[in-house]
Amino acid sequence: MDDIKIILSFIWVAVVLCYLYGDVFSIIQGHIKPGEIDGKPLTEKMVLVMATIMIIPIIMIVLTLTLDDFLSRWANIIVAAIFILFNLASIRGYPIYEKFTLVVSMVFNLVTVYTAWNWVI
Repeated sequence: MDDIKIILSFIWVAVVLCYLYGDVFSIIQGHIKPGEIDGKPLTEKMVLVMATIMIIPIIMIVLTLTLDDFLSRWANIIVAAIFILFNLASIRGYPIYEKFTLVVSMVFNLVTVYTAWNWVI
């Protein structure tokens, strides 16, 4: 297996951990109230959207390892770029620890784009 695929997969693991740690810190700080988000009741659709966002980096771990090199390269570039834009759009209003974990995850996404872009296939 190509070393680049393993490196990219581990970067996606790091992204997942950043999101999970941010959520854990929110729970510890009491910023998450069960059944609510921003003071509004959670709906099944909202939870499905959140689950979809969280599952994409996990899917990228598998796809990075199983897709052929060309598809893996472009999937990593496109998905990481989308996550950078998504995180930039949503970073306002978060507590400092959430901003920190989002910035770290964006750095990992930038490393993913850089690594995949420079991947010689």
